[in-house]
Amino acid sequence: ADYPDKPIRLIVPYPPGGTTDLLARAIAPRLGERLKQTVIIDNRAGAGGVIGAQMVARAAPDGYTLVFASIATHGILPVLQKPAPYDAVKDFAPITLVASTPNVLVANVQTSIKSVADLLAQAKAKPGSINFGSTSLGGSPHMSGELLKTLAGIDIVHVPYKGGAPMM
Repeated sequence: ADYPDKPIRLIVPYPPGGTTDLLARAIAPRLGERLKQTVIIDNRAGAGGVIGAQMVARAAPDGYTLVFASIATHGILPVLQKPAPYDAVKDFAPITLVASTPNVLVANVQTSIKSVADLLAQAKAKPGSINFGSTSLGGSPHMSGELLKTLAGIDIVHVPYKGGAPMM
């Protein structure tokens, strides 16, 4: 009945400036108003989101340390990493879906790539000559790029960044 009687830490398992961070910062003030308590954003980036998620998995299960999870932290990485650093189902209780964000394929305007057809043609003509950036190893953009490689039969090189903002 007294919850919350102290500030709530909202762990964002990615660096500042990316989509997850921006969404967390957009909802934190309103969440604080509704709960009549301060919501503190705490960016704990690293290992594709695992560091922040693992931190919350190990925190006291009292509702004062929350994670702004993603498909990577709770869907992809627990399957890719063996042994998994946490159980995405047993170690967390879902609260709500905040957003659904698309992956967008873009190219520098100065390249000759103006369409997907252009990208595929260049990748097939010069295998390994095109890099694609992602927000982290195992994240949704990385998996989307790997899916494109497989479906299109092309060789493009993955370059993982430490979050969405550094990638852009």
